Amino acid sequence: MSTIFFGIADRTFVFDRTVGRAEFSGSGFRAPMDLAVAPDGRIYVANRSWEYRPDGVRVTMLTIDEDYIGQFSSYGDGDGQLIWPSSVAVDSNQNVYVTDDHLNRVSVFDKDGQFLHKWGEAGSGDGQLNQPYCIRFDKEDNAYISDSGNNRIQKFSKDGRFMSKFGQQGSRAGELNLPWGITIDNDGNILVADWRNDRIQKFSPDGQYLSDFGNTGTSVGQFRRPTGVAVDKDGDIYVADWMNDRVQVFTGDARYVTTFLGEASLSKWGEEKLNSNPDMIRQRNMVQNKEAERRLWRPKAVAVDSEGRVIIVDSNRQRLQVYRKEVR
Repeated sequence: MSTIFFGIADRTFVFDRTVGRAEFSGSGFRAPMDLAVAPDGRIYVANRSWEYRPDGVRVTMLTIDEDYIGQFSSYGDGDGQLIWPSSVAVDSNQNVYVTDDHLNRVSVFDKDGQFLHKWGEAGSGDGQLNQPYCIRFDKEDNAYISDSGNNRIQKFSKDGRFMSKFGQQGSRAGELNLPWGITIDNDGNILVADWRNDRIQKFSPDGQYLSDFGNTGTSVGQFRRPTGVAVDKDGDIYVADWMNDRVQVFTGDARYVTTFLGEASLSKWGEEKLNSNPDMIRQRNMVQNKEAERRLWRPKAVAVDSEGRVIIVDSNRQRLQVYRKEVR
């Protein structure tokens, strides 16, 4: 159970489960970048894989109970293909949107992974993209994209029509330096993981700067290259503090609550793989201290499902770690 600090003791978090294992195809992940949870509970995980193993590029479909549903897409620049997938989101019709920060486009699939269409092109003009990382939808099905190389956030209709933009390069309030993760809170405000500035910034729905918190460091409330941000129904904020190998939790007004360092056990898929491979069991039994295996290693993204479970993309461990929130 995570420790609570600063007198904020009306919520606790309990480790719930580990999901996933390392695989280049099928029931597992390879360099997972982001996840999306659909209204029906289906989880989509965007896998970037490694440059020398592009066969691992795909989107994995599963449930939180590790029921493997399938996978779709592959490496390439053709329709429905991906080269550097960076984020995945689901609209109200459960169509799946995947950003690609090499191809500078968004590919759209139906819920089962059938390619529908694509939009976006490289550039710095309105509606053009330069290394698009995160994509998230508001309640009206408008898509916000962190257009990282252009140091801005762009708003599109779900069919790719440019609507508005905000942000420019810099470190002052409202300015951005390689923005990565984004989320939309219960009031429609946009929270941005301002990656190079090591902070979280909040903007109004029309892009006006509201507030920010965080600075560079390893202490409580500080960040080293935050990559993901999510908000739950109570307004609590979860930040994937990538280079610090942790997820930090804050109240909606940015008071620190707790930190997740990772408490992973073997997942169901992991146990199945071990049980089918005696050599792997022997090798694992030779490791005397497995504590490091439990910890987060370069978490890239975080999401909250309809049950309030906090799901962390533990990218370098090729898995998800899940926590359950309890409020008194």
